[in-house]
Amino acid sequence: MIADSNSHIAWQRVQLRKNRETLRALETARFRTGEFAGPASHAAQRAITTIKRKIAESERCIAAHERRTKRPLATDLQSLAQVRWAVWNANAVPQQMQSRAYHG
Repeated sequence: MIADSNSHIAWQRVQLRKNRETLRALETARFRTGEFAGPASHAAQRAITTIKRKIAESERCIAAHERRTKRPLATDLQSLAQVRWAVWNANAVPQQMQSRAYHG
């Protein structure tokens, strides 16, 4: 598992793993017992829908974080031309630290 300095992203990764395990267990149980009509079936379907929504939300959050922080892996001219280098500052030193380095 990837170690994150951002605690929110680390939490999202843990939730994603837990929700995937829960979904797998629910779908396995549904497969073993079969589909039944009634309130229990509706409750199980609502639980599965909720977990799928949470998984999608965590995946979106993690993907957005990775787009903001990861460098482009492709080094061909077309891929590099599509990167917005003006806003990509994952390795940039904050302005306050630069000013302190020059002034002592």
